[in-house]
Amino acid sequence: MEVLKRGLVLLMVFMVFQRGEGQLFENFYRGTCSNLEMIVKQVVSIKFSQTFVTIPATLRLFFHDCFVEGCDASVMIASPNGDAEKDAQDNLSLAGDGFDTVIKAKQAVEIQCPGIVSCADILALAARDVVVLAGGPSWEVELGRRDGLVSQASKVAGNLPDPEFNLVQLNTIFAKNNLTQFDMIALSGAHTLGFSHCNRFSNRLYSFSSSSVVDPSLDPNYAQQLMQACPQNVDPSIAINMDPETPRTFDNVYYQNLVSGKGLFTSDEVLFSDPASQPTVRDFASNPGNFNGAFITAMRKLGRVGVKTGNEGEIRTDCTKFNS
Repeated sequence: MEVLKRGLVLLMVFMVFQRGEGQLFENFYRGTCSNLEMIVKQVVSIKFSQTFVTIPATLRLFFHDCFVEGCDASVMIASPNGDAEKDAQDNLSLAGDGFDTVIKAKQAVEIQCPGIVSCADILALAARDVVVLAGGPSWEVELGRRDGLVSQASKVAGNLPDPEFNLVQLNTIFAKNNLTQFDMIALSGAHTLGFSHCNRFSNRLYSFSSSSVVDPSLDPNYAQQLMQACPQNVDPSIAINMDPETPRTFDNVYYQNLVSGKGLFTSDEVLFSDPASQPTVRDFASNPGNFNGAFITAMRKLGRVGVKTGNEGEIRTDCTKFNS
């Protein structure tokens, strides 16, 4: 009898571990939409074949969604009044290809499994798929999120990290989402992909401080490259790669760049310059396996932030509109 009891306790612990926070678990749609992952992967692959921007745009969209109102696809809502989450100043630079990827994947899923799969889950799957397409690691995505019923531009400010944040500010905003400093450093590795507009870092080139116009922590050659790509008063639509070495590959070169003074944002550079975070950066720079493992763990944790499950929220028919 005692052995049976012990076995039941272990089984319950295992089930809780599998489900994660907010009652998410792998294979959530096994009995209701068994081809889900294949459908999403196919759409993401087609979109990627049309434009590389699909990769960084979708990954960034997932992050921005989860940090405001939780991972509930609230960032997908389009408002005729221009007051939805995506209309907030901090979200205006989200590339349209990320939204388009999720919308197309949802349309394909609706044909086979109408009214079953949330836009929030499709975004979580697409974020994993783009990392794999860029040469990064794969992982099992926990599912069972429902779509949020609130999307307001006013809720965004103060909930996303700023490119000028120091380590304390970064840790504070990530801790609000149950993410540790280690998770934060791992998720920052997503900056191995994608691009940034010049105005997000121009202060490091032209107006850093009273004693130094250029941020002295920048590698001088890299600073020169940035100045050539982003002269003062440059067209605000101009964007440059965040990883100057391997901008189209998901790898640990981002951390090697930090060690070499080639972090684009202050919030990148500080991960190496602050003694509290430097050992992790050095580890990830030298050990791609350690980085990949940490990134997977952090992405799974990120995917649990503020999720709606059970009877909360809804399953949207169209990712850009609430059902009612």
